[in-house]
Amino acid sequence: MTTPSTTIQTGSSSSTENSEFAHSTVLLNEAIAALQPLKSDGIYIDGTFGRGGHSRLLLSQLAPGARLIAFDKDLQAIANANQITDPRFSIVHNSFATMQEELNARGVHKVDGVLLDLGISSPQVDDATRGFSFRADGPLDMRMDTTRGMSAATWLDTATEKNIEEVIRNYGEERFAFQIAKAITARRQLAPISSTRELAELVAGAVKTREKGKDPATRTFQAIRIFINKELEDLESGLTQAFELLATDGKLVAISFHSLEDRIVKQFMASKVLLKQPDRRLPIRSENLPQPQMKLLGRVKPSDDEVAANPRARSAIMRVALRLADPASESAGKAR
Repeated sequence: MTTPSTTIQTGSSSSTENSEFAHSTVLLNEAIAALQPLKSDGIYIDGTFGRGGHSRLLLSQLAPGARLIAFDKDLQAIANANQITDPRFSIVHNSFATMQEELNARGVHKVDGVLLDLGISSPQVDDATRGFSFRADGPLDMRMDTTRGMSAATWLDTATEKNIEEVIRNYGEERFAFQIAKAITARRQLAPISSTRELAELVAGAVKTREKGKDPATRTFQAIRIFINKELEDLESGLTQAFELLATDGKLVAISFHSLEDRIVKQFMASKVLLKQPDRRLPIRSENLPQPQMKLLGRVKPSDDEVAANPRARSAIMRVALRLADPASESAGKAR
């Protein structure tokens, strides 16, 4: 079947060229390969459409009777997705943390693969008007979905010093969180912090030392972005819903870009593999013991060539797990 106009490259990453801000899809071929074998009538989820690299490559390999349902909170991503005219494809303007509700409303109760490409995309970072970057001056927004929620500027102007400190420490793993929070609350007494440059300079003045080659504001900007967009809460909820939606032999593929995300993915998958067992001294037949619900299929990192071509890929980790049969419902079959 003919795919949309954006060209799919054959390397490990693909650039979207029909946007002012180019984006290279990390682990492009590896992620789609992890979903194989694709079912001819399968239903697949792309939880983070972004600029559509994964979705477009997956569509190029799906059979005519298959479906792909993508999610994204970003209006620019939705606009990009709306350029796809393939009848097998649909886009939902919402977080993947709503996938179960959104799919059930569409009569879909089981799927054959879920792909979650986490974090932030290059177009979001490179567009100064979005407020994600400390390298360029812009309004301090940081919302992935600008139609709802509180901007970073509003939150910094209203949150308590303790709350700011906790967010920066917990989500940014920043050891100078106390000093940064104190500087922010002192500064806002004079005037609201409304631009990315103001915040970056404020953080730089509060951070005493920093790792070589890393901007002092890196961890603080990451922390505020994660908090404002509820990224970790969405991830925990999304993983649970993906597991519930996956049919037997369905694949869960998650690409994370920092330790907080990867830890959640790793622990979630492990919890479905290593189930708590009853006391061995109890007279329980082996076939009645809790059985693994998933099987770990691998952990993949970008190749040296991909990192050289796209340095933002260097921290990516992809984890893959297979949904195993549920003995309690195996005989019920797969409802669609």
